[in-house]
Amino acid sequence: MARRTSSPSPVTGTTTLALSSLHIRIEALEKEHQWLLKQIKRKQKELNNFVEQMRSFATDIFHRGTPSFQKLAALDEEIHRLFDEIFATRKFGKQTKKNVEGIYRNLQMMGIISPKRDRDDSDTELDELFETDEQTDEQENEFFGSAQNSREQHQQDSEFTPTSKSDESRKIRNTFLRLAEIFHPDKVTDDETQMRHTEIMKEINKAYQEGDLARLLEIERQHQAGESVDSNSEDDLTRKCNRLEQETEFLKTQYETIKRELRLVKNTPEGMIVADCRKVAKEGIDPIDQMLEQVESEIEVIANIRDFVKDFREQKITIKEFLCGPPLMKQMSQEVVEDLLEQMLEDLGVKIVF
Repeated sequence: MARRTSSPSPVTGTTTLALSSLHIRIEALEKEHQWLLKQIKRKQKELNNFVEQMRSFATDIFHRGTPSFQKLAALDEEIHRLFDEIFATRKFGKQTKKNVEGIYRNLQMMGIISPKRDRDDSDTELDELFETDEQTDEQENEFFGSAQNSREQHQQDSEFTPTSKSDESRKIRNTFLRLAEIFHPDKVTDDETQMRHTEIMKEINKAYQEGDLARLLEIERQHQAGESVDSNSEDDLTRKCNRLEQETEFLKTQYETIKRELRLVKNTPEGMIVADCRKVAKEGIDPIDQMLEQVESEIEVIANIRDFVKDFREQKITIKEFLCGPPLMKQMSQEVVEDLLEQMLEDLGVKIVF
């Protein structure tokens, strides 16, 4: 019987080249680069959406609330006019006049009516508020002007913001032009120097075409330091790594800028209103309807105060009754005091129940 011989097992293991530290660095930079691009896109979308919500909300408030705002403006103007007539037609003693003026001043200080203005200025402001569609658009833009500016500043057409990209391109071009002025072969007549400058210009052109500002600056630094410019001082991997580091830094700057702008927009009074309305809307409540209900309640209060002042002008109530103030005003004063006291105690960590 023939003797079986076992053949040696083939070597299946293969020797793999270990990644260099430069390869590992490039791989990490590429991952960070892609992550930053996704985050920038997400944050930019969040910023744009929030600003659009602010503008949409402002437009809805303005159009749906205009009749109520007009009522408030008319009541405000009427109360000012009633006091003007009282001071012009009624004869008071010095102390009584001072007390009546105190009532008028308290109404302004409590925010029930607007601060005293000249009549012409008041008419102008009211006309500007409600006269034309063009003026309506101007008011809406003013209402959320800062947020709109923030959005326009951060429109993203590519990987970088227009501002960052243009600044970077400008630096690269200016550095390239400075180096070309120094190393252009036509600037010299010596054959040896001309050949050396030709090689350096190849390196400069390559860095310029690749947008490699780091390499351009290194060549400029070597020249200024009196060092010999080595056209082969960096291999392709090193150049790629430097370029990725540069781009990543710009992306980081852009990402932080967009995050900061989003925080600023959300912390504006208008932004906080939108945030509150979001919470209310989640409960199935129309936030604008809720706001307009509050405005109508305010209109009712101010109309009662208007009637109180009107009764005094027509001498339907006595000076003594008038100086006691309208009941609603007393109630509001008490509520203001209670709110202030409650806030003070909350700041101190103490709760109070009235």
